[in-house]
Formats: sequence, C-alpha cells, structure tokens
Amino acid sequence: MSANYDYYRIFYYVARYQSFTKAANILLNSQPNITRGMNHLESELGCKLFFRTNRGVTLTPEGERLYAHIAIAYEQIRTGEEELAGDKNLQSGILSIGASETALYGLLLEKLSSFHQSYPGIRIRISNQSTPQAVAALKNGLVDLAVVTTPTGVDRTLREIPLKYFEEVLVGGPQFAFLAGKNIHLRELEKYPLICLEKNTMTFEFYNQLFLEHGLTLQPDTEAATTDQVLPLIKNNLGIGFLPEDLAKDSLARGDIFRISLAETIPKRAICLVRDDRRFLSIAARKFEETLYHKNEIVK
Repeated sequence: MSANYDYYRIFYYVARYQSFTKAANILLNSQPNITRGMNHLESELGCKLFFRTNRGVTLTPEGERLYAHIAIAYEQIRTGEEELAGDKNLQSGILSIGASETALYGLLLEKLSSFHQSYPGIRIRISNQSTPQAVAALKNGLVDLAVVTTPTGVDRTLREIPLKYFEEVLVGGPQFAFLAGKNIHLRELEKYPLICLEKNTMTFEFYNQLFLEHGLTLQPDTEAATTDQVLPLIKNNLGIGFLPEDLAKDSLARGDIFRISLAETIPKRAICLVRDDRRFLSIAARKFEETLYHKNEIVK
C-alpha cells in the first residue's frame, strides 16, 4: 500500500473528532493540508472515507471499517511512543541485575538506594545468585548487568570492571575466642572446624587456590550456600571461617565473634561490574551503570 503513515494519522484524528479543523489544530497543521491529505488517501484507496457536510464530517461505511483497524494500530503506536518517551526521561523502564551476596551487601544496595531515589519510576529486578550463576544469566541475556566478586571466571566475551576492593578476615565464635590473641598459619586450620561457601562458588575456588599455593587442601567441615549464612554459623560455634571485613565489623564490635590473626596474607578481592559489550543496554541500565561509577573510589 502506497499511503504513508502521516495520511493514516490525519485520518485517525479527523475520524475521531469528525472535523478537519479540530484535526488540524491537534496536529499543528493547516486545514487545507489536512483536506489535501485526506483527498490523497481516498484517491489511493479508491473509495470515499468521509461524508462532508457544513457541520463537519462523518465516516462512510468504508471509512468505518478502516477506522476500526486504524484506531487500534494508532493507539498501539502512540502507547509505544509514550513508553519510549518515559524510558528516555527515566520515568519508566526496567533494570535487571544479577548479583552475588557479597556484592549485594558490599556495594549494590547502597547504589540501588541512590538510583531509586532519583528514578522511582524504574522497576528493579534483582537476582541474588552465585557469581557463576550471575555471569551465566548475563551471557544468556536474562539480566542487563552482573555485579559480582572476584574471581569472576569471565571469558573474553565479557568485560570485568572493578568497582570496589575489599579484604576478608578470619573469625570465630565465642568457643574459639582463645584463638583471638594468636597468630596462626593456614596449615593450623586443619585442627579446627572450618566453614566455607560450597564448591560451586567462586569464593570456594578463591580459597581453594589460596590453600593450594601453600601446599594445602581446602576441606571445610561445613559448607554454606550464601555468604550471609556463614556469619550465623560462626556465631553459633559451628566453626571458624572467612568473611568480608565490612560484613563482619558490626559483630566484631559487639563481641559476637572474634578476629583471628593469620600469618599468611589473604589477597584482596574486588566487587566488579560484568557487562556484555555485544548487547545494547537500555536507557535505565546505562544510567545505573553511570551510578555505579559515580563517586566510587577504587582503592587497591
């Protein structure tokens, strides 16, 4: 069909308001141009669409049938345009993030709070996952961004951007308070029950590699699914374990747990943004990415 979109847009407003003059005012056009456009449309369709009278216009039977279709199509188009305008102005939209536990509590919640206050119309979807699960969700297009902790295990198809470095500490509950004044070695941990994240996590891989570098094997007595499960296990004397310092500091200050000095240095880890540069981010996701970078000092 050779009739263009502008003709149908004019037709929609003329039919809706039954007036060339009202249609011209709404479309910020002149009445002669509106009339000319409808003459062209009728000519191209080969039928009359309007009965013209001194009081305005009414639709012919052919015009009624056309309007039934055009009204649906135009309302859908207009709704789509309004949604895009809302997204552009960050008044609407969806932000989907895959996040590991440590990244969520160590950085992401603070950034999301700031973002939500600035753009309350954006709907936020958080998938709380292990690092491998969050990275897999990103690769499969299930989330816009992943915020996880190192080691991320990403391949060359993804980009890893450090946002915040953090340290982990060895801690124990009340029954292990006698270790607080000692400086122990990794090999001595074999004497005590050890709590660690389960084997399918990158945290386990991180400590497994640390133990291997010192000729040791990591054999935890208790495995937890998420980082936030480790702290209560330690508090209740199921063993000693490693925690991000930020997560442990309040419990350390209250005396619920005790810090145990380790002779070996635990390498720093990082909370990272992982993104797939092959995919084009939504306006909301791009704006949140800016929020992640803003006022975020990377301290090594």
